[in-house]
Amino acid sequence: MIDILETVRKDQGELVALRRHFHEHPELSKQEDQTLAYIAETLKGYGISYRIIDKGGLIAWIDGKGPGKTLLLRADVDALPIEEGEKNLSRPRVCRSQDHGVMHACGHDGHMAMQLMAAKWLNRWKDQWDGTVVLMFERGEEESGPLEYLLRYLETDSPWHIDACYATHVRWDIPAGKVAICHEAPMAGGFGFEIRIDGHGGHGSRPDLAESPIDCFHDFYGNMQALRMRAVPPKECLTFSIGSLHSGDVLNVIPNSLIFAGTCRFFSYDHAGKRFYEEFKRILANACQTYDCRYDILHMPEPLFEVQNNPVCVGIAEKAVEKYIGTDALTDCTPWMASETFAITSRLYPGVLTFTGIENKEKGCGANHHTPEFDLDEDGLTYGAATCLGFALEYLSQKPDIPFQRPDEPLDKLVARNI
Repeated sequence: MIDILETVRKDQGELVALRRHFHEHPELSKQEDQTLAYIAETLKGYGISYRIIDKGGLIAWIDGKGPGKTLLLRADVDALPIEEGEKNLSRPRVCRSQDHGVMHACGHDGHMAMQLMAAKWLNRWKDQWDGTVVLMFERGEEESGPLEYLLRYLETDSPWHIDACYATHVRWDIPAGKVAICHEAPMAGGFGFEIRIDGHGGHGSRPDLAESPIDCFHDFYGNMQALRMRAVPPKECLTFSIGSLHSGDVLNVIPNSLIFAGTCRFFSYDHAGKRFYEEFKRILANACQTYDCRYDILHMPEPLFEVQNNPVCVGIAEKAVEKYIGTDALTDCTPWMASETFAITSRLYPGVLTFTGIENKEKGCGANHHTPEFDLDEDGLTYGAATCLGFALEYLSQKPDIPFQRPDEPLDKLVARNI
């Protein structure tokens, strides 16, 4: 049996170097040209074929020694518009972004490094497995749109039929050296919204002569809070929050308009998200009718689905961790309320998203994602890369036929779902 963990440990210097390069040179969503160029150059050095997908990212592939299943491995590549702090939670960082105002604050630098390390060794060992491994490096995950171009290529222009998919996400609250695999949805679905309410302003002394958008919003917001009790089953988890609210400038003037924006998250579109989305629009329309206001939906796409972990793929992932890393590496999985475009990929192909632990309080690693203090313990990446490798080898050797129902929804509508 191949000693995957020891192999990756011996190659940790390269794994860390890859992560640090990506971390020091972050690029925002849809601007990741240099990132993709570096990935391409690395793959070329490994002897792996690849293709740049315009507006989408990069697709690479490795053929094994004979025919078999086709497995898709996915990593996201974009950074966030956040100014990185000089320190993490407690100490100076081992590396820091060289681009002010841009930071890998979600761990995508680690995702790229782990997938490249897995690709390197899958290619080295390709005489030991059958099938094909397709590597997808996704632009703009934080904004969702670029995934359409990658999936369209895979669905219509590529020579492959994808049988299963795999991804991992580093996680701030799981200790480095641990891997978590949820049996149900590991990450939430949701939708974002930005709404403008138009009324008729007036003097603050005569609200009876005005049509206040603030009063209208107040009625809407109260009914939305009550909706969580009326429309969401007690065992379902759903959050609804307003993150932005703007209206008026003067204390004695009732404003003409109000703009609010926020998000809703859930772990089941079918049991919670779908009805909440529909009721949102109904309650908004009723409030505006009651207060003689009008509304304009500036942003409110169809909800993004929750990430779906296929039971067969979960079993293969757990076996891979136990076999190649050790049972002690598996830890309890608590679903994460954040959202992921892998939700779309896992609707098209059966798959699994695992969590790679990167928390280490002694090293100052444990700040939440999307914050200036976010940092990862690079030792944790060893276990993430080993899990990816182990899953690939187990899946390709088992060659399972996985019962799976693809959605009837056309690809263009599926990829339009977004936060």
